[in-house]
Amino acid sequence: MKLVTWNVNSLNVRLPRLVGWLAANAPDVVGLQETKTEDAKFPHDELRNAGYVAHAFGQRTYNGVALLVREGLAATDVVAGLPGFADEQKRVIAATVAGVRVVNAYVPNGQAVGSDKYAYKLAWLEQLATYTQAQLAIHPKLLLLGDFNTYPREVLPGWPELNIPLDAGFRTTQDTVQCTVPTSNQNCPDWIFTSPDLPAAAVTVVIDRPDHRPIAATVYIPG
Repeated sequence: MKLVTWNVNSLNVRLPRLVGWLAANAPDVVGLQETKTEDAKFPHDELRNAGYVAHAFGQRTYNGVALLVREGLAATDVVAGLPGFADEQKRVIAATVAGVRVVNAYVPNGQAVGSDKYAYKLAWLEQLATYTQAQLAIHPKLLLLGDFNTYPREVLPGWPELNIPLDAGFRTTQDTVQCTVPTSNQNCPDWIFTSPDLPAAAVTVVIDRPDHRPIAATVYIPG
């Protein structure tokens, strides 16, 4: 199964590029973040014409996530949002595809340390960790992907939010989350986490700026 995470930073703006990339690369599942599109205006028809069924959870102007599933693969048990966490922001969507639970997340930016938005980010990440642990207990084959607005802790040590998603019982596809970019001080906030039951061979795909470009991983699903 080939999976992709991509912060599109406005689906309306990047739709032509997305459709072209889907045709050229044929992933099985795509997690989009920052779609910035209300569900009623989501481009289902355009993506269906490209061979994908979309499951969207969005809002106008900000945030928004979606899962695109290649036709021929069924997505079941689609859940939007973090259960038990009151939040007007649309940041999480999950579904089961080919026996694998896929959780697509767009983590809050947090802005300045000590701010209200930073406190919200930490609380949100705590809830994400709780949610993914609960999902892992039900779905041993689980992938957690998205834009985490965080970086590897060895790059930015001491950031208190970093140990929340990383200690949620997953390993990272290291080749995927380490960006190959022209300047060494640029790092990517996009991550793909795999549960221990899913061996992964990761292939990095960089076709855009260091941020807002697709990252792909191929995951071999044990029978």
